[in-house]
Amino acid sequence: MKYLHTMIRISDLEKSLNFYCKGLGLIETRRMENEQGRFTLIFLAAPGDENAELELTYNWYDDNLGDGSRNFGHLAYRVENIYQTCEKLKDMGYTINRPPRDGHMAFVRSPDNISIEIIQEGNLEIKEPWASMKNEGVW
Repeated sequence: MKYLHTMIRISDLEKSLNFYCKGLGLIETRRMENEQGRFTLIFLAAPGDENAELELTYNWYDDNLGDGSRNFGHLAYRVENIYQTCEKLKDMGYTINRPPRDGHMAFVRSPDNISIEIIQEGNLEIKEPWASMKNEGVW
């Protein structure tokens, strides 16, 4: 058996690619446009880990995702520097719902309300302003 991918539905292609690629640093590995089915599939992966993909499914019609996008749990990515990743996402206008107070774990939400866990590779020293930040919203 081999793990292939996780699929999530998205409502805005541009906003989602901005979040996952520019914000988190994932790369697009392939894309499939289906005229007949009126949808686009975009596969993303972390650089150097292209065998574990995230499939973004974008339906061309009005696809109301509702409030249940969190139901499946969350996606998790390990990063080299959690503070830099969170600062970059924050500078892009995303709310860090659970700041990396411990220097190890944070949560942020995608444009479609998908909860993303960010885990520090190895250990970093606990650092301000992150150590004093409170949770914002749900994660």
